[in-house]
Amino acid sequence: MSQTTADRRGVREATGQGLRNMELGFLVFAYIVVLGALLQVQFGVEGSFDTQVLTLVGGVMALTLAMHLVLRFRAPRADPFLLPIATTINGIGIAMIYRLDLADPRVDGSSMSSSTAQIIYTGLAVVIGIGVLVLLRNHRVLQRYTYLFGLSALALLLLPLIPGLGVAEANARVWISVGPFNFQPGEIAKIALAIFFAGYLVTARDSLSMVSRRFLGMRLPRMRDLGPIVVVWAVCMGILVLQRDLGTALLYYGLFLVMIFVATGRVSWVIIGALLFAAGGAVLASSWGYVQFRIDAWLNPLDPELYEAVGGSYQLVQGLFGLANGGLIGTGLGQGRPDITPLAESDFIVAALGEELGLAGLFALLALYFILVARGLRIGHSGGDDFGRLLATGLSFVIAIQVFIVVGGVTRVIPLTGLTTPFLAAGGSSLLANWIIVAILLRLSDTVRADAERSPA
Repeated sequence: MSQTTADRRGVREATGQGLRNMELGFLVFAYIVVLGALLQVQFGVEGSFDTQVLTLVGGVMALTLAMHLVLRFRAPRADPFLLPIATTINGIGIAMIYRLDLADPRVDGSSMSSSTAQIIYTGLAVVIGIGVLVLLRNHRVLQRYTYLFGLSALALLLLPLIPGLGVAEANARVWISVGPFNFQPGEIAKIALAIFFAGYLVTARDSLSMVSRRFLGMRLPRMRDLGPIVVVWAVCMGILVLQRDLGTALLYYGLFLVMIFVATGRVSWVIIGALLFAAGGAVLASSWGYVQFRIDAWLNPLDPELYEAVGGSYQLVQGLFGLANGGLIGTGLGQGRPDITPLAESDFIVAALGEELGLAGLFALLALYFILVARGLRIGHSGGDDFGRLLATGLSFVIAIQVFIVVGGVTRVIPLTGLTTPFLAAGGSSLLANWIIVAILLRLSDTVRADAERSPA
């Protein structure tokens, strides 16, 4: 009996050790890709090395290696793909932001450049991700504070509306200013909302799954069960009205619809939710000029009046021209003109990368996002508890929906919104939120495998 126990323990240790060795190999490859991108940018723009930038990036790599070591001891069975993929995407984003800094005559070393700030934010985000892994020993603890996370999300969303705290100069009121720092609380709110939705839907799933009658081939829920989706719809419409942020409203509402579908398996919830959102958006577009202006700029970007208007289609058109200039294989890092597009380091970093890496490079980046999301969904599918399943699915779809909204806006599939591309775009708030998501998914994946190994064959 003792021999059998020892054999099982050896298999478990070998499994954990093998996963971490695989992760280390992928991390080394990620470091090679990122350093190669930085060196190509330096040679392409300046024809020389800049050891300072390489040193800063080396510090970030050391922190991701530290996260790998934490996983070896605190979460040995965690998914081996999440950390290397996040590191690769984040590093490529730093390389492109650095490339845009080199093309900007205003960056002269007297103030912190966007790339330096991005490196610092990345390091801070990785450190906080390590903290989440160390402190969160079991994801089920989060379920105890379901409603606290819901209230926290609501408070975070309301912060930009507080006079003196919210940044009124921004196109959308989604930022707060604390001293010299700006922060977007909605990025953290999406994590709190995912936890709240997962906890709420676990307890309310049975009542939400009940149906009253069939209509046009759909199973419609009872009227009293429509309360939750109506409340979330009203909150999202309120965000759109008060903060003028269509992208955030779409992200939160899409997250809720995905999670309620996974929890209940009822397509009718998704159809009803989509109809509610479309109806609300149509009413706001017809009565609120800002939304209609965005839609007009999307539908007619080459209209001279819209092209030259403040906040019009100029940015969108420049991004499309950049993507066209990149073609299939791109101009090469440091060889294009992505700096012509306004806010190329944040809103339009996808267009900047598409110009210099081409369609092939963009496809590779989207493939990395696809694998990242697929691994998260796999964690949710393999979970042994309903809360873990919903949480992993929700966090994965947060990244998926955000990538779709951003890439769809840049490529003119949908109207432009103010969301950032996860891990790629400049912004400390987004980096912090996405590294926390990765840390939670890593913890979930470790718990799932540990539970599977403890369960009897």
